[in-house]
Amino acid sequence: MHSHILIPTDGSELAQKGVDYGLSLADGYGGKVTIITVTEQSPVPSIGESEWGKVGMDPDRLEDADTRHAKAILSAAKAAAEKIGLTVETLHTQNVSPAAAIVDVAKKNGCSLIVMASHRRRGIKSVLLGSQTAEVLATAPIPVLIVP
Repeated sequence: MHSHILIPTDGSELAQKGVDYGLSLADGYGGKVTIITVTEQSPVPSIGESEWGKVGMDPDRLEDADTRHAKAILSAAKAAAEKIGLTVETLHTQNVSPAAAIVDVAKKNGCSLIVMASHRRRGIKSVLLGSQTAEVLATAPIPVLIVP
């Protein structure tokens, strides 16, 4: 039914619920799976670029740390997939909005379903907290399955 499932994760315990559900769904359908983690752009300090090193915010070191963290997240998700006999593709996207990256990857890779976890925040809490899930739901051209 679903030929290609996209599963976003940030490595959190909550996101793992989405990973687990998406993997079990893929196991049942036998479809392709891509697991993505997105690293948002680091906030730009109000001081000049030349001041970054003086305050311990070397952008190259931050990017390296983001890359190492993403590799750890994706390695854990890949191990969970392999544990149930699935082969998955993993992807790390940097310096973009997570929701925009998720939707873009879903379009470019011809995904048929996005499976992701959510805190189930509603109303003003969702708006104030900038729910990535809500943005994916609003902009994705394919079905999005939300795992609570």
